[in-house]
Amino acid sequence: MKYEWRKAAKDLYIPKKKPEQVTIPKFSFFMLEGKGNPNDEAFSEAIGVLYSLSYTLKMLPKKGIIPEGYYEYTVFPLEGVWDMEEAGDISTLEKDKLIFTIMIRQPDFVTEELAKEVVEMVKKKKPHPLLDQVTFSSIDEGLCVQMLHIGSYDDESASFAKMDEYCEQHNLSRISRTHREIYISDPRKVQRDKLKTVLRFEVEAN
Repeated sequence: MKYEWRKAAKDLYIPKKKPEQVTIPKFSFFMLEGKGNPNDEAFSEAIGVLYSLSYTLKMLPKKGIIPEGYYEYTVFPLEGVWDMEEAGDISTLEKDKLIFTIMIRQPDFVTEELAKEVVEMVKKKKPHPLLDQVTFSSIDEGLCVQMLHIGSYDDESASFAKMDEYCEQHNLSRISRTHREIYISDPRKVQRDKLKTVLRFEVEAN
């Protein structure tokens, strides 16, 4: 049976429109680090590189390559971890000073060796300088607070305010000022006021 993250992991990718606690297990990702305005062309190119890798991996069986443990699945959504170059309030959104790591989760059958092979395949078929900067690694977020934000990315501060209030009410503290965004909607196809984005940050009990 095909693994579809929208159905199989709704608690992670289609959460409630209000803050809630969730424990995130360890997942593996193709990742790229960068800085600057996410509206710039360089950001779009980085996204394209990650999707090239993800779809090349997914389509391996059509090339006669079936990795051990392979199963049919839907490519996971783009995610980003965000911070600022300088200490300050990230909610003020000085976009030129943003630091980010964008990533796409990969199925659990993907090994580091397989990931390297896929990178080499894409280098031969669709070369791009950013491929040399791609990393494949696992992330264990653990205890987090998250919610589904509906609307423009520029309006996320209102949702983060709700998440901060939730933490105060439940004796939780953010571990760092960085946060994760999971882009459920394609901004090229969905109106800004209807965009769906999972907002999440790591916490610990006080």
